[in-house]
Amino acid sequence: MKPVILVDDDDDLRRAVKQTLELEGFEVNGFNSGKPALHTLKRDWQGVVVTDIRMPGMDGLALMAKIKDIDADIPVVLITGHGDVSTAVKAIQDGAYDFIEKPFRNAALLEVLNRAVEKRGLVLENRRLRSELAAQHGESLIGHSNPILRLKEKIASIAPAQVDVLITGETGTGKELVARAVHQQSPRRSGPFVAVNCAAIPETMVESELFGFEAGSFTGAHKRRVGRFESADGGTIFLDEIESIPPPLAAKILRVLQERSLERLGSNSTISLDIRIVAASKVDLKELSERGEFREDLYYRLNVVELCLPPLRERQEDIPLLFEHFVQGAVNRFERSAPEITHEIIEQLLVHSWPGNVRELKNAAERFVLGNELGDLDLLPPEAEDGGSGELNLPQRVEHFEKLLIEHALARHQGNVQKTYRALGIPRKTFYDKLGKYAINQDKFR
Repeated sequence: MKPVILVDDDDDLRRAVKQTLELEGFEVNGFNSGKPALHTLKRDWQGVVVTDIRMPGMDGLALMAKIKDIDADIPVVLITGHGDVSTAVKAIQDGAYDFIEKPFRNAALLEVLNRAVEKRGLVLENRRLRSELAAQHGESLIGHSNPILRLKEKIASIAPAQVDVLITGETGTGKELVARAVHQQSPRRSGPFVAVNCAAIPETMVESELFGFEAGSFTGAHKRRVGRFESADGGTIFLDEIESIPPPLAAKILRVLQERSLERLGSNSTISLDIRIVAASKVDLKELSERGEFREDLYYRLNVVELCLPPLRERQEDIPLLFEHFVQGAVNRFERSAPEITHEIIEQLLVHSWPGNVRELKNAAERFVLGNELGDLDLLPPEAEDGGSGELNLPQRVEHFEKLLIEHALARHQGNVQKTYRALGIPRKTFYDKLGKYAINQDKFR
């Protein structure tokens, strides 16, 4: 099915175009004005709108604006006379899919509509998949920034493959959260997820903790103990801070990765394992291996697929949404009323350097709920976009902050354009101008 809404006050032209499109397999609803056409539209409608620009009452541009309020991704194709071409070009910048100039060839219109219908189908399919994934696994990774969206896509891609994964990222970027997302989106989701902080286990106990032991294998081993690898059988084991593993133990871990089997301490029996190994490090393991401080073959065996987590300073547009999420969690946990998150609070959050990343932001949210203040933040301006180390100048900082406020408002209103520009207190056209200026895709926030 290829639905088309055709709006044109020229009855003869409308009937001729409708007949042409129906012969090519389109399902066409024709209208001589925009208002009745709007009544047939809703979010996730599957088709394309074709409208003349010049019409009495609501013209084509006004109709397009109202369509974008319903669903910003509905393709709108404008029919224009020769004198309206510059207007149509501007309309494309404001979100129109394409325009076709009178008099037009039927083949040209059909080509545009087939492309528009295909694009609309892809948009709706992506929405459906995201909705199903969120419903099935829960939305564990909060954010709409390009780095976090790319990370989500990569997790969704590699999770079903069941390959071993190496997660790298600075302290506080959420490595265990990502490991759990990989597990939850894999066929192993019904099995155990066993998290091990390698740095938190005393060096003398790492081997027995991971591999287990038989009774009597050493002083104090009064009864058999199943190790963490064995506990993860049928599921996923997460080895955090893998760089802390003692070098003598690396060979045994390598054998587990290669053979998917182990021997408990004090036993000669081999135990087969069905596990997926997800390791994480806050340092560069390749660099460590080159210095002889980490076993090179273990590094390459762990690094089948690498997930690099972005630091918070590289996903600043996610900060307001993350902060609200953590504030709500703290409100529920501490049974406090939610304090107002003002623009001044958001501005303070956006200019902090966040060396502790998401973990530091969560702590700030909890302090905010408990005392209505953020505490002493190291307020450093973000680096210039050209990668330089100097501070942004005033116009750059104003634009940077404005962009983040718009994205924050879109997130709060779940991508609803009308609610967003009203909350921001700016006209609709100004709002769309700013979306174009900052290359903001409102669909990311739905």
